[in-house]
Amino acid sequence: MGNRVTRGDFEWVYTEQPHTQRRKEILAKYPEIKTLMGPDPHLKWIVSGMVCMQLLACYLVKDLSWKWIFFWAYAFGGCINHSLTLAIHDISHNVAFGNKQAKWNRWFAVFANLPVGIPYSASFKKYHIDHHRYLGGDSLDVDIPTDFEGWFFCTPLRKLLWLFLQPLFYSLRPLYVNPKAITRMEIFNALVQFSIDLIIYYLWGLKPIIYLIAGTILCMGLHPISGHFIAEHYMFLKGYETYSYYGPLNCLTFNVGYHMEHHDFPSIPGCRLPVVKKIAAEYYDNLPYHQSWIRVLWDFIFDDTIGPYSRVKRRCKLAKES
Repeated sequence: MGNRVTRGDFEWVYTEQPHTQRRKEILAKYPEIKTLMGPDPHLKWIVSGMVCMQLLACYLVKDLSWKWIFFWAYAFGGCINHSLTLAIHDISHNVAFGNKQAKWNRWFAVFANLPVGIPYSASFKKYHIDHHRYLGGDSLDVDIPTDFEGWFFCTPLRKLLWLFLQPLFYSLRPLYVNPKAITRMEIFNALVQFSIDLIIYYLWGLKPIIYLIAGTILCMGLHPISGHFIAEHYMFLKGYETYSYYGPLNCLTFNVGYHMEHHDFPSIPGCRLPVVKKIAAEYYDNLPYHQSWIRVLWDFIFDDTIGPYSRVKRRCKLAKES
């Protein structure tokens, strides 16, 4: 993608996010898209299978040497764990059991969290709502890097380090940018997670715990799947703040690549987002998109016009809580 613009600050805009208006236009023209909203009946079974697969892997790796622990954590277990974090992303939109069963979705997200090794799901949901409601919002959307990140991680070597440390920034940034009170669900999430970690440690020792946590950290850092973090909202073309990816890795990531479609219709599960694109093709076919998450990572590292500052920011008014 060309026509990039060098900048030493975020791209400040003074317009509303584009997804709200596009959603209204598409629903007015294609009201049948509303039938795509609602739970995905297969999601809970797919996620349950992945959790069981990782528990089996914990047993299988308990006697491996450390080099093979880290190899399989990066090559296999981390891929499953990253996929589970994206399942948790979908579940945070209540697409596992529907909006009428919100508590079931939250509890199931805690279950999906178990192989990740560290409590994540409850905190993610708390902040992800703001990411949709206040996309690009200054001090509200914690998906946006801090000024320090934008200023410091500006060379290829530093950007490579930033990608490697991305899980750390992703988890700690909310505490600095927009700290919120700890909720009961977060406490429940932590108690369940650490209890399962202790049970695994008691049964099979330390190596399975390292396998789970190392896989999560490695595959949410410098890994082909983690290209989605950069591909979704980093401004590769001036004027466009959200991008989709239509490549094969969507089959491992619950179609998170259909990101324009997701932000237009967050209540539609990932499995049905390709149908949205097909129905409303004229709204999406002419928008820029990515074809490779690996290429996204390469461009991010080596193109000196792209970096943590390559994000759209806007000032948003807080919505009234219902």
